[in-house]
Amino acid sequence: MAKNADVRNQLANKVNAVQTQSEEEPKTIAGYLKKMQPELQKALPKHITPERITRIALTTIRNNPALQECSPGSLLGAVMQSAQLGLEPGLVGHCYFVPFWNNKEKRREVQFIIGYKGMIDLARRSGHIQSIYAHTVHEADDFVYELGLHPKLIHKPVTGQRGEMTHVYAVAHFKDGGYQFEVFSKQDVENVRKRSKSKDNGPWKTDYEEMAKKTVIRRMWKYLPISIEIQQQVAQDETVRKDITAEAQSVYDDDLVIMSGDNPVINDPEPEKPQQEEIQEEKPSVQDAADPFDGEPVNIKQDEFPFDD
Repeated sequence: MAKNADVRNQLANKVNAVQTQSEEEPKTIAGYLKKMQPELQKALPKHITPERITRIALTTIRNNPALQECSPGSLLGAVMQSAQLGLEPGLVGHCYFVPFWNNKEKRREVQFIIGYKGMIDLARRSGHIQSIYAHTVHEADDFVYELGLHPKLIHKPVTGQRGEMTHVYAVAHFKDGGYQFEVFSKQDVENVRKRSKSKDNGPWKTDYEEMAKKTVIRRMWKYLPISIEIQQQVAQDETVRKDITAEAQSVYDDDLVIMSGDNPVINDPEPEKPQQEEIQEEKPSVQDAADPFDGEPVNIKQDEFPFDD
């Protein structure tokens, strides 16, 4: 009898320990972000604090309700990607979090997209570039460019009504006195946009000219004196990270349904819209509670933003 009592006590102690561990796991995105601040601290540059990137991330999530329906792992992975690059999501234009439906895994995830200002910031970190910029050209502007032995680029924007965008160009001036420029026509930009996974949503819809500038800068990227480390960082553009430790992965066309607000916009021809029961996952058992990325998507409530002013 005493032996049986000891066995029951041991089992009870194990169950209590697991339950306690489960209770300590965060229940909200704000909680997860607070818990991962030590990891953010390691990844962030000195001018950005974990508290700042957490506040920015929570504001971005609050402004786009579709992000709250994404898997916590991919959402936190996107935050970690922005932290590692030292780029701030949201209105600054450094980078974007774009929600989409992953057909293979039957869940919503977050795609990380670098913005125009983010590309500029990364290029300047090389230390070899004196200045780098991009501009759009419109129908009424005076614009001439030539290639060959003596390349030339002249752009005189008009004031007032400039008409539709016709070209976009980027220029980089190097500290040794050299320079490089690249010019795209509107059709060139459209060809790139049509190949994008988020061609009809996200920044391509809300910030078209900014994405056009980013596109021409990225095409010029291979001619710039930029370190391999920064080249690898740019490779994270338009990728998905499953959690804060996983490698970023590309998103393939047959996996993707970009989310616009609360409604999915499906890129594939005549796909079946996932039923609600297909995207709901079972709650984790007590044994699985220690894994913060296997549970249901975590919704954010107004009172769960610990870093609000």
